[in-house]
Amino acid sequence: MAKTTYVLDTSVYLHDANSIFHYGRNDIVVPLKVLEEIDKHKQRQNIVGGNARKIIRFFDSLRNRGDLTKGVRIGKGKGILKARSINEIDSLPPDLDPSIPDHIIIGTALKVSKEMPARKTVLVSRDINLRVIGDSLGISTQDYNPDKVVKDTSELFTGFREMLVDQQDIDSFYSGKEVTLQAEQSNGVYANEFLMLISNSNEKTTALARFERSGMPIKTIKDYKSNGNSRGVWGVKPKNKEQNYALDLLLNPDIPIVTLVGKAGCGKTLLAVAAGLEQVIGKSPIYDRIVISRPVQPMGRDIGFLPGSIEEKMAPWLAPIQDNLEFLMGNDKENLDMYRQNGKIQVEALTYIRGRSISKSYIIIDESQNLTSHELKTIITRVGEGTKIVLTGDIEQIDNAYINETSNGLTYAVEKFKSSELSGHVTLLRGERSQVATLAAEIL
Repeated sequence: MAKTTYVLDTSVYLHDANSIFHYGRNDIVVPLKVLEEIDKHKQRQNIVGGNARKIIRFFDSLRNRGDLTKGVRIGKGKGILKARSINEIDSLPPDLDPSIPDHIIIGTALKVSKEMPARKTVLVSRDINLRVIGDSLGISTQDYNPDKVVKDTSELFTGFREMLVDQQDIDSFYSGKEVTLQAEQSNGVYANEFLMLISNSNEKTTALARFERSGMPIKTIKDYKSNGNSRGVWGVKPKNKEQNYALDLLLNPDIPIVTLVGKAGCGKTLLAVAAGLEQVIGKSPIYDRIVISRPVQPMGRDIGFLPGSIEEKMAPWLAPIQDNLEFLMGNDKENLDMYRQNGKIQVEALTYIRGRSISKSYIIIDESQNLTSHELKTIITRVGEGTKIVLTGDIEQIDNAYINETSNGLTYAVEKFKSSELSGHVTLLRGERSQVATLAAEIL
C-alpha cells in the first residue's frame, strides 16, 4: 500500500502532543511556520501549553538522532518526520498572503504535493477555515479527531431504552418477584442501563427497572417523588423519569462513576449536589466530604487574572454551584460557611489536582464538556478508595476551542465507560428550570 504524506497544522500539535504517532508508517511533514507558532504557546499554563512543551521536547530528541530537514524516523514501525519551509514566497498562489501563518502552512502542503505527485498529500488541521481553503486549492484535507468516539451526538449513549416484554413479566416485577431478561433480550444492553418495560399486550402497562448484568435479575428503581419520600433527596424531588434515573445512580455507592448529560435547566447539577449533601451531611453519611470543581474555561472574551486566594479566584467560576448549594441549604449562608470551614464542602481548582489521591469523597466535576479526554483521565485517576465521581455537562455548550460535541471529555467518558459495571449514565431530556429557560434551550 502506497504511503501518504501528512502535513500537520499547529492546531493538531496543540490539541495532542502525541498526534504524530497516529499515522502508522506514513510520513509527516512539519512546516517551519508550525514550529514558530508552537513556540508562541509554550508559556501557557494549561493543557495547550503542556502539549506545546511536550512536542518541542520530542522534536529536539529527533534532532539529536538526525537532520530534520532530511528526515528522521519517528520510531520503530513508524514513518519519517521532515521539517520543510517555503524558500520562495513567490511560490504561493496569488490569493495566499505570506504574512498569514495559515497561508504559509497551506503553501508548504502545496509545495510537498507538487514535489511528490505520485504520493497522496493530506493537510490535517482542526481549523475548519484552513481545511476549506486547502480544499479550494486542490489539497486533500481532514480533521484531527482521534478522541472522537461517536460520529454524531445522536449516537451518544443515553443510558436508557424501551423494551417489550410479556405481561406476566411486568406482573411478576410489580409483585416483587425476581425477573431476569432472556439472553436475546439482554443482548446489547449495557451495565446499569435503565429500562422502560412495556407490555406486549397493553402498551400503557409499563415498569421502570435497571439492568445490572446478564444473568442477574433486573433491579427496581426507588420512586423519589412518591408520598413515601415526601422530602425527596435533600428537598429535591425528580420531575421526570430521567431525573429519577439520575438519583438512582447518584445515591448508589456501588456505582462510583456517574455521568449526566443534558441541556441547560434539566437539573443535572442540582441533582448531583443534592445527592452529595444527602450522602455527606445527611442522617446516614457515606462519604467524608463533597469536592466540587469545574474547568476554568470562559464563555467569550476572558476578563483577565483574578485577585485573591484560590477560593476567591475560583468563586466566579463556581457561582452556579454556589447558587445550587445556597438553594439546597435554604439560603442559610451561615450553615453553608460552617460546612466549608470544617471541610465537609470543598472547592478545588482542577489545575492542582495532578498527583493527588482523593479518598472517601463525593466529587462533582461540573461543565465536564469543556475537558479534553486527557484532562478527564488526569481527574478520574485521582479517585481513591471509597470515592464517587460525578461528571455533569451540556455537550452542546462547549467553550473550549480545541474540542467539539463528539471529542470532548464528557462524551468520551460516556462512551468509554458504558460497558463497565462501575459506571452509570443518564441523558436528561427535559428542561425543568423554568418555561423561559426551556423555550430558550429549544429555539435559540
